[in-house]
Amino acid sequence: MKPRYELHADWPTLDKPVLVVHLTGWIDASGAGAAAVASVDTVCATTVLATFDGDAFIDYRARRPTMELREGVNTRLVWDDIELRVGHDGNGKAVLTLTGPEPDSQWRAFAQDVTQLAGRLGVRQMVALGAYPYAIPHTRPPRLSSSSPSPEVLADLPYLKNSVDVPAGMSSVLEHALSAADIASLGVWVQVPHYVSAMSYPAASLALLQGLSEVTGLAIAAGELAHDAEIQRHRIDQLVAGNDEHGTMVRQLEALYDRSGEETMSLGDTQIPSGDDLAAEFERFLREQES
Repeated sequence: MKPRYELHADWPTLDKPVLVVHLTGWIDASGAGAAAVASVDTVCATTVLATFDGDAFIDYRARRPTMELREGVNTRLVWDDIELRVGHDGNGKAVLTLTGPEPDSQWRAFAQDVTQLAGRLGVRQMVALGAYPYAIPHTRPPRLSSSSPSPEVLADLPYLKNSVDVPAGMSSVLEHALSAADIASLGVWVQVPHYVSAMSYPAASLALLQGLSEVTGLAIAAGELAHDAEIQRHRIDQLVAGNDEHGTMVRQLEALYDRSGEETMSLGDTQIPSGDDLAAEFERFLREQES
């Protein structure tokens, strides 16, 4: 079968690269997974190696290209592409990233193509990054959880291992496809405070990068994420300090976080306020700071 991807460079010679995956369209609270992989692309100076056939995998009525119109001139169309990029970490280790929108169709075919590319490039490990909202406070380090078809891959990881039935994203399909091809595959997920999950939360992206380094040995510098996380922490602290109700909610979340044996507790099991008021107030606060 003809490959459903196009190479944009010669096949590189890579020494057991790591494949880092984040495809948009599924859960990614605060955009933390997307921001983490974007940081990998920046730090590792990745370049496009291949793009996947959009006509095969993307519904362009749902994801229309952007027309750039300049004084009536249709200068160009910008399409949503699924890209495979290649670069190297701070120690010269090869890194591949797979980014773009989740395919709208032919998921098994897409997984087959990715697996074929991974085998051709000698990929040793695949790690998908993502984030989900949870009842945790911004005053505590974000927790990581992990998933993999292989118990052996998970055995030595110090992350939460949850039991739940949920709709799957493309990253879960890739976990199974690459694992079946004897490529160690896992997902690393970060918990994001539910009251900030609709806005950027650099602390979560930073936690994902740290987790990525732990499970792969890659040297990925934090870049601006650590600085941005510190600034945002200060802003949220300011906001919470000015409202007794918000302060009470955060203290409740801290108590739950610190309580041993509660790692698998779901948000629905708690009596914590939704955080909607705090989220809305924080958004207003940020707009005022920017103006």
